[in-house]
Amino acid sequence: MPEIALSDVIGSLSYALDIVEGQPPGHAVRSCLIGMRLAAELELDPQARSDLFYALLLKDAGCSANSSRMAAVFASDDIAAKASSKLIDWTNGRASAVWAIRTAASEDSVRRRVQTLRAMRGEGELTRQFMEARCDRGAEIARMLFLSETTALAIRSLDEHWDGRGMPDGLAGEEIPLAARILCLAQTVEIFHRERGLRAAREVAVQRRGTWFDPALVDRLLAFCDDDGFWSSLERPDVSAWEPGELPLSADDARLDRIAEAFARVIDAKSPFTARHSERVAEIAVGTAAVLGFDGAARRTLRRAGLLHDIGKLAISNRILDKPGSLTEEEFRAIRTHPTFTLRILERAPCFAEFAELAANHHEKLDGSGYPRGLSAKDLDLPMRILAVADIYEALTARRPYREPLSPAAALAIIDRDIPGKLDGDVRHALGQHVHSAEADWQPRAA
Repeated sequence: MPEIALSDVIGSLSYALDIVEGQPPGHAVRSCLIGMRLAAELELDPQARSDLFYALLLKDAGCSANSSRMAAVFASDDIAAKASSKLIDWTNGRASAVWAIRTAASEDSVRRRVQTLRAMRGEGELTRQFMEARCDRGAEIARMLFLSETTALAIRSLDEHWDGRGMPDGLAGEEIPLAARILCLAQTVEIFHRERGLRAAREVAVQRRGTWFDPALVDRLLAFCDDDGFWSSLERPDVSAWEPGELPLSADDARLDRIAEAFARVIDAKSPFTARHSERVAEIAVGTAAVLGFDGAARRTLRRAGLLHDIGKLAISNRILDKPGSLTEEEFRAIRTHPTFTLRILERAPCFAEFAELAANHHEKLDGSGYPRGLSAKDLDLPMRILAVADIYEALTARRPYREPLSPAAALAIIDRDIPGKLDGDVRHALGQHVHSAEADWQPRAA
């Protein structure tokens, strides 16, 4: 296969991480440019710049790990809550309290909002634990991609502050890895620059100098605040231009597989009810395809598509994903948008664009009754039909907020109701053979 720059792949998929954090597409890439400009000002060596470069792009790799908890604690849209939280100093008690009052149960009655705020009083330690889970997951993802330990530790310490009041470990000063200090400053400056302009970005850096941020890094930032050309370049960021040329990293088939596996973990961490869903869909799809005679290359493509088919769900609030009751019409409309997000995200990465349509069509049906585009049999090839059936089967045999998992026989019986109208009979037969061969090992899928 032709050599693929790892920066192109990670840079493209970082847009999915932006969505989870409530940020516009390109937040991580723009933060990367700011961080790498700081690295240039510091004259970091090539290895340090390479480690920093990937830490900046993957800084939010653990972000989905606290989405469900945030939605539950605040009884609010986790994505919107994360977006607004980026503009406050959460170490300032008054500012944090005002933000919580505005955010908690924001769409509910006054009584419900008061109840939510009272329940939040004892959440301090749980919040720290969830921040730790987010940081640990981010570092784990970096290690999965064979990136350096320096990169992993930078991601883990992203929210540490110079004065020791950050999370998860309360590190202070130079105890915090330099790359993590750069990440913390770069992402905050990017958000304020985008939302309120360069003057506001400069002011927040100065205001938090010595509290959130390393004073020396703020001074380096101020040194290029008058470089209009640099700040204008953030409007059309080119991440490849800032990749350390001395140490370019490429993505071969093995690494692309690991990237798909890593992002599947990001996807499935979004909700406690989808743990291992993407991995299991990929396994079921590949097993079914093997019965149908697919060769190794076709199975590999199908596996990657299975691992990433739900990446668009990162754009859906956990208030909807984790809801125990029936969805409203508006909520269901939101759910129906996730395959479109999947398509948009995967199309950004040239190496994954080849199966973007396959991944995005997993809710389409042969009779045109599926979503989001209402495609029909003539539009849906065999891999698409396999992925659709695998997704349904895995969901039926997994625990959901509104029901217990079904047995393989019960799940297959439900699928049979949609054959031949909605689902492919040959695929269902192959799935049955695959399931039968693995039935002895079957256990109900827990959350």
